[in-house]
Amino acid sequence: MNDFALWWDWLAFGVRWLHVITAIAWIGSSFYFIALDLGLHKRPGLPEGAYGEEWQVHGGGFYHVQKYLVAPAQMPEHLTWFKWEAYFTWMTGFALLAIVYYAGAELYLIDPNVLDVSAPVAIFLSLASLAFGWIVYDLLCRSPLGMNDTRLMLVLFVVLVFMAWGYTQLFTGRAALLHLGAFTATIMSANVFMVIIPNQKIVVADLIAGRKPDAKYGRIAKTRSLHNNYLTLPVIFLMLSNHYPLAFATEFNWVIAVLVFLMGVSIRHYFNTVHARKGNPTWTWLVTAILFILVMWLSTVPKVLTGEDRVSAGAERFLASAHFEPVRDTVLGRCSMCHAAEPFWDGVYQAPKNVRLDSDAAIANHAREIYLQAGRSHAMPPGNLTGVTPEERALIVAWFEEAR
Repeated sequence: MNDFALWWDWLAFGVRWLHVITAIAWIGSSFYFIALDLGLHKRPGLPEGAYGEEWQVHGGGFYHVQKYLVAPAQMPEHLTWFKWEAYFTWMTGFALLAIVYYAGAELYLIDPNVLDVSAPVAIFLSLASLAFGWIVYDLLCRSPLGMNDTRLMLVLFVVLVFMAWGYTQLFTGRAALLHLGAFTATIMSANVFMVIIPNQKIVVADLIAGRKPDAKYGRIAKTRSLHNNYLTLPVIFLMLSNHYPLAFATEFNWVIAVLVFLMGVSIRHYFNTVHARKGNPTWTWLVTAILFILVMWLSTVPKVLTGEDRVSAGAERFLASAHFEPVRDTVLGRCSMCHAAEPFWDGVYQAPKNVRLDSDAAIANHAREIYLQAGRSHAMPPGNLTGVTPEERALIVAWFEEAR
């Protein structure tokens, strides 16, 4: 049973690695094709149906790429589909969400000071919110509003603002920002699975049947791809935010998340404009820098807690253990100078990952992390700065394994 915690942690590590691998593949191909599309040249003499072309150099050779806006006259013999990167990115991301936040709901997902619910209820709210995001987004895109990209993006931004605030009313700060990223990533992946690839399959089926494909399918797919392009950078920030309590554990974490979406838009606008050879809008970097400075300032506003730490139902056994008092003394003496509401270790201004170990309830709630980070491994404290002895680490292991 005690080895299960170790295996589970390695499982989370492995799935996280796979998630990063597939995300890199998806983002790389997405950014490449948007840049390619924006950089196409029109010239006389292009083959019938060709919209534009581009010459590129890479890896010691030259590439000549032509795009057919609807489809070529005949179905090519070899056709490469770009879809599995998106599918596996979402599947591994959801698996990681389940491993970390659903299996550890009492610790990572639920904050009784925000919304005191059971783990099944919290998981249901999480799943429902992801489904809600796609349904609302897709309905907006298919509505008359979807005919105007600017109006559509403004309305979608309002939806994102609402969800950023809403998640902070349901979950821990860490889970709130992570869920906003999952909410957005679900929309992006569903765009590929539900719209882009099906539309491309309709075009391919028409070619095979000898019919002229309808241009609307390509236009819709291109719009959804452009949405994904502008949403990518904020999603990366939100997925990394769980490592930075200055982002997720502050009073205005939801405002920070909203500003990150604006930064993502300004950064992508710069690159998309340059790729389209429409100028060099360096002003976007100034806007991004100002927004980032505003984010830094917002992170300094102290978070006002609405209650004291509570012991989760699953952590009560660690509090009741006969080993708890000596372990508590070790943690308070070796860890709480950093892991506290007001750290006093020089250079530490916020508890790392917002993990506070300055009360009995907090220590019991974080028993598994203490066991893995300071008992089974020597990850904490860094460089063993506070001099945790082998006997103290053995006591932490005994405390966890006995109570487990």
